Amino acid sequence: MKNLFFILLMFFTVSTFAAKPKETYIKIETNYGTLYIKLYNETPKHHDNFIKLARAGTLDSTLFHRVIQEFMIQGGDPTSKTAKKGDQLGGGDIGYTIPAEFTPNLFHKRGVLSAARDNNPQKASSGSQFYIVQGKKYTDAELDGIEKNRLEGRKFTTEQREVYKNVGGAAFLDGSYTVFGEVVKGMQMVDNICTVKVDRNDRPLTDIKMSVSIVEKKELKQLLKDLKAGKAKS
Repeated sequence: MKNLFFILLMFFTVSTFAAKPKETYIKIETNYGTLYIKLYNETPKHHDNFIKLARAGTLDSTLFHRVIQEFMIQGGDPTSKTAKKGDQLGGGDIGYTIPAEFTPNLFHKRGVLSAARDNNPQKASSGSQFYIVQGKKYTDAELDGIEKNRLEGRKFTTEQREVYKNVGGAAFLDGSYTVFGEVVKGMQMVDNICTVKVDRNDRPLTDIKMSVSIVEKKELKQLLKDLKAGKAKS
């Protein structure tokens, strides 16, 4: 009897650890559209922090305050909620940083969610500021140059090269900023925002406010159904 109990205990213990972690999806809404992001389980500190921000409403009414076409859109500065027209943004924070979580298979392809940061030597991320990559397509020669000058001895994998050449991204940021999610639906919102007029600090001339929430229950069921059906990110 004791042996049977031990076997059952081992079975349930192994099953628990072998279970695939639940994936969390985030919705970002603006007047330029709505997109859905899957957070990566491979970057748990950033994953959990973004969930905390979404649940608390911390990012609601913040602006996409920095927009650069063929590069990215950046938001999450808490001071942007009350900023006046023309104010330079990007220096606000929420009082803490997150340790960098670099994972070789997570790279700056088009549509990824990454954490912004200042120039701290540890490359720790801002507690609230983030960006979504629109990116551009690269040639092999350009990727060779980035390897030589920016990657500190690392090399792009064959898969990464193919993605950067055929899909696009921001290859020069790899290994410097933590990638922790990717757009799975609604990438058109990013492309729409990247068309707006900006000032000399890359702030849109018309404010672009966001609301950020966790995709729950009924909406999540429909989203997963859409993804399973192979509907495009756009």
